[in-house]
Order: sequence, then structure tokens, then C-alpha cells
Amino acid sequence: MAGENQTVSEYIVHHLTNHTFGKLPAGYERYDGSIVGEGGAWVMAHGGEEAAAMGFNAIHVDSMAWSIGLGILFCWLFRRMAVKATSGVPSGMLNAVEMIVGFVDNTVRDTFHGRNKLIAPLALTIFVWVFLMNLMDLIPVDLVPWLLTFVGVGYQKIVPSTDPNITMGMAVGVFILMLYYSIKVKGFGFVKELTLNPFNHWAFIPINLFMEVVGLLAKPFSLGLRLFGNMYAGEMIFILIAALFSAGLAWAVPAGLLQIGWAIFHILVITLQAFIFMVLTIVYLSMAHEDH
Repeated sequence: MAGENQTVSEYIVHHLTNHTFGKLPAGYERYDGSIVGEGGAWVMAHGGEEAAAMGFNAIHVDSMAWSIGLGILFCWLFRRMAVKATSGVPSGMLNAVEMIVGFVDNTVRDTFHGRNKLIAPLALTIFVWVFLMNLMDLIPVDLVPWLLTFVGVGYQKIVPSTDPNITMGMAVGVFILMLYYSIKVKGFGFVKELTLNPFNHWAFIPINLFMEVVGLLAKPFSLGLRLFGNMYAGEMIFILIAALFSAGLAWAVPAGLLQIGWAIFHILVITLQAFIFMVLTIVYLSMAHEDH
């Protein structure tokens, strides 16, 4: 909920600012009036201006910590369920995990037309990992940042998929796999695919190359930016609804109903976005394995 000493715009900006670590350049004047000495300084940013001044050297500590932590949670949970699996009828969490594994396996069988033992585990990891990151969006926007203020953390974004560095990082990882398998499976045929499609004539090689490269580069952007855009918009709506609570008691009930309604609808969004990211990954890797 918006603090007493914050305007609505300050409240929104605060919730959209990452907990950032990076190097401030020499001579930079910090929020407290101090000047960064010669050689710069590696510090935690105090606000968006300092984070922007850090440039490419900045690391979003909160996004990294939450995404890695959720990845570890996924590995621990699924390994635990795998150890507990028996030939009998599953129940509880084990049943849920087996349903997810079966669902992903069927999706891979229907979508991927090559032979590669990596695709199914990769698809499962992507689906569950992205879902867990998206699921953090259902935690009240003020809860975790407020709790962390007691240990001196002023800024905290707990939804990694609202950070383009995370979503594009995952998309680039998939893109590297696409290039690797395209070269491994097709060999020189991959070069022919880039230069002789769609016009099969040497005179059109520059045009073909331009169109194919643009289409190839569009794939990681379609993966990363789609996930980021949808989750960022959802998080923004949660923040705007939370800001209504500062408008007085008259807005408390409507804001509460809006928050519950949007949370229920958002359950579909976070699941759908995880599914789309997984399916597109499978489709792109299937295309990389198709040798015409």
C-alpha cells in the first residue's frame, strides 16, 4: 500500500525499481551528496537514477536471486517427487507432478518431429520455471518489499519475468540451442537454407539472406518480449490497484474486489504465458532439426 510520505507516482516508480548492484563512475554525485572517488565504486544503487548511471555493469540482484531460487525449488521438488514415485496410484503433490510431466511429454510428442532426448526435459524445465516466476505475481505487491525493509533492502521486484534481462536471457539460451542444432543437423544445408530460400537462385542471395536472418533474429525477441510484456503489464495493474488503497476507505472495498478479480484472471495469464514460451521453444527447436 502506498506509504504516507509517497505520492502515487513515487509509489509506482519505487515498485518498478530493481534492487541493483553495479559500478558508479568516478565523479558521480550520489543521493546523499557524496561524490564517487577515482576509479568508480561498486555499490548498491539507491533509486533508478543511480541504477541507470551504472549502465551495462549493473546487475539486478533481486531478479537473479528470485529466478535462481525458484529454479532450485523446481529441481528440489521434482527430484523429491521422482524419488517418491511408485507403481501405485499417485496422490497429492506426486499426482500433480506426474500430470505436469505427462502433459509436457504429450506436447513434445505432438510438436517436436526430430529425435533428441534433451527436448522433453528442457520443455518441462521451461514450463515449470516460467510458471513459478510468473506465480510470484500473485503475492501482494507490498508484502515482500515491506518485509525486506527491516533488513535494509529498499527496493525489491519479486517477479523475475517482469525483468527483460531474465526473459531475454532465457530466449537467448533457446536461440543458441537453435543455432547449435541447425548447424549440427543440417551442416552446410543451414547455409543453403539462409541463402537460397525463398528464392532458389544465386542472384537473390542478398535478399534471401536478409529475410532469413531477420526472421531468425525475430525468434528470440518473440520469446523474450512476449513474456516480459504480458507479465509487466499484469504487475503494473496490480500496483495501480494497490495504489487505490491510499485514496481512502471509500476505495478500500472496490480496490479489494478488483485485486481479487484480477488475481483470479491472472492465474490463467501466468499459466498461458508459461505454456506459450514452452511451445514456441519446442517449435523453434523442431524447425532446427528439420533437414529438407
